[in-house]
Amino acid sequence: MKHTHFIDSNLVTFEILNDIIFTEKKLKLSQDSIAKINKCRTYLDKKIKQDSAPIYGINTGFGSLCDVKISASNLTKLQENLVMSHACGTGDKVPKNIIKLMLFLKIQSLSYGHSGVQLKTVERLIEFFNNDILPVVYTQGSLGASGDLAPLAHLALPLIGKGEVYYNNQVISGEALLKEFNWEKIELKSKEGLALLNGTQFMTAYGSHLILKGFKLSYLADLIGSLSLEAFDGRIEPFNELIHFIRPHNGQIKTAQQIKGFLTDSELINQPKAHVQDPYSFRCIPQVHGASKDALNYCKKVFLTEINAVTDNPNIFVDADEIISGGNFHGQPLALAFDFLSIAMAELGSISERRIFQLVSGLRNLPPFLVKNPGLNSGFMIPQYTAASIVSQNKQYATPSSIDSIVSSNGQEDHVSMGANGATKAKKIVDNLETILSIELLNASQGLYFRLPLKTSPFLEAFLQAYRSEVKFVENDIVLSTEINKTVSFLQNTIIDIEEILN
Repeated sequence: MKHTHFIDSNLVTFEILNDIIFTEKKLKLSQDSIAKINKCRTYLDKKIKQDSAPIYGINTGFGSLCDVKISASNLTKLQENLVMSHACGTGDKVPKNIIKLMLFLKIQSLSYGHSGVQLKTVERLIEFFNNDILPVVYTQGSLGASGDLAPLAHLALPLIGKGEVYYNNQVISGEALLKEFNWEKIELKSKEGLALLNGTQFMTAYGSHLILKGFKLSYLADLIGSLSLEAFDGRIEPFNELIHFIRPHNGQIKTAQQIKGFLTDSELINQPKAHVQDPYSFRCIPQVHGASKDALNYCKKVFLTEINAVTDNPNIFVDADEIISGGNFHGQPLALAFDFLSIAMAELGSISERRIFQLVSGLRNLPPFLVKNPGLNSGFMIPQYTAASIVSQNKQYATPSSIDSIVSSNGQEDHVSMGANGATKAKKIVDNLETILSIELLNASQGLYFRLPLKTSPFLEAFLQAYRSEVKFVENDIVLSTEINKTVSFLQNTIIDIEEILN
């Protein structure tokens, strides 16, 4: 069963999450999870029969309609109406890899036995995951407060034969999906619609994706920054551990150690230098990259907690005989983390662009714009423009979302996190960073040709060899967007040991 991941109460780590998604493991409920789900559902059914008192979201309306009592005969209709009415997503479609994360995270949250769902509801979601059936979800519509209501409504629609899904490289209706698999629609029982829609799985899926990608790009920023340092004929002294041990921020120390490791046995770094100091974009790589690493680690901690949490409402505590309406769906912890992540990733792009600028400036015996015949050739003049444009856009995207709030639900939901907007903006910043680093790598590789016959370290030379097999030296002007796109693909396909960089 090595290709199966059992859903249980054990901690889900980012390493496990990465393994589930990228090795295409199948999901299966553990016996413990099955027992918890059934125990909670049985308790809720008995509670409704024994007690006619209104219980929010179970036999009442929702939001500001919480005081409207619903008759027992209409409880299924209530839940279906909830799912359909809340499916108000607009904007771009959520990428498929993030939808799959949403499915996994929703299944995990429901498995803890505090949500009151039927076993068959969770098992149908697992069927979706295992058969790569991905509901079509939209990026806009969540306030990140009562959970991600609109996105999660779209995630839930196919359970009742509504909405659309991606299946076999097509988009088909929820109704067609039921026919394809000879499934009956799920007859949602009391609380189930709310359990499916309340929760932070849209935000958490984005956050999980961005944490994994952010750590990879942080590592690549160190690696590419090392290549730029070599191309610029930079100095090794700023990476001496003695400097960093007297200002011992963890990220700063790790960055300096990592770059010194990358540069081991480099001919270039060890040659005599004519200059005494390097510009900050080189000299302060440990301090700047390190601060972003520390921010990433804070965000990792927040999202690790959320991945392993129950975030719907109300919550059911069978052993305590309590059904408690609270606010675990509120996305404030995630919203703040997204804003921090956005700033940290934008800064990695900002300092990368400054290194690009230095490389094309005709300094330290490099030709202007890194081309042999400048004037006739513009060389690498305009990729720096592109990087500068993207960096400026990232500054705009990095404006915090979490400081905003708009009253909703007729005043019942009077403070919201806007974490979902923070999530989609953070993704744009991280994707932009990938492009900026690609432009830096393109420039650094070009610059290092002018340092031959001296070479960088064996480790970096091996990386360069792999890169240069796809992106060649530019002798005369060519269409450079093609080379940038090839570099982006190269970085996306570069395999990094996730366990190593997450720790």
